[in-house]
Amino acid sequence: MYPIDLLSPSHLFTNVISVLNSVQLLSRKEAPGAQPTAADFEVNLQTNTGFLPEKPIPRLPEAYSAWEDALTRAQEVLILGENITEDNIKSRVDGELWRSQMRELPVISTNDLKTDKQLLRRAHKVLAFLVHFYVHSIPDQTAGSVLIPRSLATPLLEVSSVLRMAPVLTFADTVLWNWDLVNPELPVTIENMRFGVELFSGTEDERNFWFGNAKVEMLGVEMLHLINEYHSLPNVSDFASVCKINRLLTRLVAIINRVEETLLSMRDLVDPSTFYWQVRPWFNGSASGSSSPTWIFEDGPDASTLDLSGPSAGQSSVMHALDIFLDVDFKLQQRRHPAPSESNKRSDLGFMERMRRYMPGAHQDYLSHLANSSRPLRELAKSTPAVKESYNAAVSAIRKFRDSHIRIACLYVVSMARSTAIPVGCPVFAMMQRMERQQKRTGHSTGTGGNELSLLLKSNRDATARAALKI
Repeated sequence: MYPIDLLSPSHLFTNVISVLNSVQLLSRKEAPGAQPTAADFEVNLQTNTGFLPEKPIPRLPEAYSAWEDALTRAQEVLILGENITEDNIKSRVDGELWRSQMRELPVISTNDLKTDKQLLRRAHKVLAFLVHFYVHSIPDQTAGSVLIPRSLATPLLEVSSVLRMAPVLTFADTVLWNWDLVNPELPVTIENMRFGVELFSGTEDERNFWFGNAKVEMLGVEMLHLINEYHSLPNVSDFASVCKINRLLTRLVAIINRVEETLLSMRDLVDPSTFYWQVRPWFNGSASGSSSPTWIFEDGPDASTLDLSGPSAGQSSVMHALDIFLDVDFKLQQRRHPAPSESNKRSDLGFMERMRRYMPGAHQDYLSHLANSSRPLRELAKSTPAVKESYNAAVSAIRKFRDSHIRIACLYVVSMARSTAIPVGCPVFAMMQRMERQQKRTGHSTGTGGNELSLLLKSNRDATARAALKI
């Protein structure tokens, strides 16, 4: 039993009075009939990995060795094209040789992958990494377009279609599916998992960045258990159920606080300069900024019809599940207090909904299932005074987390984008010039999902705060 599960006598008395006062307001909200389980949506509660698979496979079958070998070689020889100076002949030659080999590869059939989700996930990850390596290793690149060869484009589009997710590098590729076990004989725990199996920069900063995100996902498994417990209650109107809900929400606050601590701890593990100049540029998708090229999939559909922004923490299914559970209104569709500010209204209100399209289809289905719950938590809290305080505490905790997220974003992105302290002789001087041009044109920093970062994060923080109920 959790220590916080032990309610004080005064708390019990308050609950009794509140529930008695609420009896007239509540109909008996019983659990619905047979419902799909989390496992039906590829959410692994039994193994305590949540949206992470039980264990990713390390390599595709031999028929796809050309992809796997190309990814290994890319991590050995490729560097960011914008960091390649004119006199760095070796990097230019190595990069062009690798890209020419990609163009010469045959289109390998994906038919043998389509009946195995583990193979599909690995294929999506490998192909998405290859596409980003291909695009971002090109030197002297200016705004325009870049052709993704059919050898990569065709299988990536096919695999993405089966998985029902975007044909681009995603949060799932870089975090959920980008790990293995340190000791295969031991259970799957965060201590026994090695993240960042595939890296762009090869730096420990990049590995630690993925590890920090993965720790949040693993903590999020506890949130998923709580959400499942709530929806599994026989009813939510009697005294015992209300006490149980309050205990669940109290435990949820503790988990959110640990998630915030994990986020803030990344300051000690990931250098802002290394992240911004050596790691983050690899994430950019098609037309991710005013100076980023548009991708053209050879023999594929128009890029404007595809989701191609690249990976973002906004694609974390566990954080979306939490927001749905608390009924955070990011699209400003509901009348809540205080009214949204003008800057809130100018932000990308559809961002969070759009980010769901980058998740595996089964995870999208899970979120839809939660959103269509017959017993939404916020509505219950509105009609049950005994639950309001605990509900508001959970909202306050996630608002506080988003305050910290804003500070981290300012440290790692906004302040770095405004920095002008990089000398001409530095390998990333070309990147600095590019960012200066973008700043002159747009006047703001964009997130990895192509959004106006500060405006978006503050709008999301404010939307979270507006979920709180008047006591």
